[in-house]
Amino acid sequence: MFVTRVLGIDPGLTRCGYAIVDGRGPSDVRAVSMGVIRTSTSDPLASRLATLRTEFTSLIAEFEPNAVAVEQVFFQVNVRTAMATGQASGLALAEAAIAGCEVIQYTPNQVKDAVAGSGGAGKEQVQKMVQTRLNLATMPRPADAADAAAVALTHLSMSPIGRHLRQAASR
Repeated sequence: MFVTRVLGIDPGLTRCGYAIVDGRGPSDVRAVSMGVIRTSTSDPLASRLATLRTEFTSLIAEFEPNAVAVEQVFFQVNVRTAMATGQASGLALAEAAIAGCEVIQYTPNQVKDAVAGSGGAGKEQVQKMVQTRLNLATMPRPADAADAAAVALTHLSMSPIGRHLRQAASR
């Protein structure tokens, strides 16, 4: 059966969540790996970005995803946070494109709607739905990793690949 592997990214400069999720059908998904890439606020910006780039490159090389789905920087009250998140997001998008992966972005509301059924869902509700959909024994933590898994699940449900998987499963 056709399997698609998605690397979901919840971008951030200090804490960047990632999740590798395999999909075989609408209800046949599994978490392969998830975690958080951390950089120190005391390090220079260029060093922090270099760390993220190295980690993104390593994740893509190790897990060979078909697609990389990144949560889009949609709105931030703090301009500094928005800039840092945008820089992290840009690195993820560029590294995925260089590796030849399908690259897509989803807004936070698209992710919440796809995973929890409501664009207004709270963080805990999204984490619980990620736990349920991935059949995890405990709620995924930290929240950045759970958010990255939610982005990957969104891609599996909304993308043309996701539609292909749903059609294949119904046959």
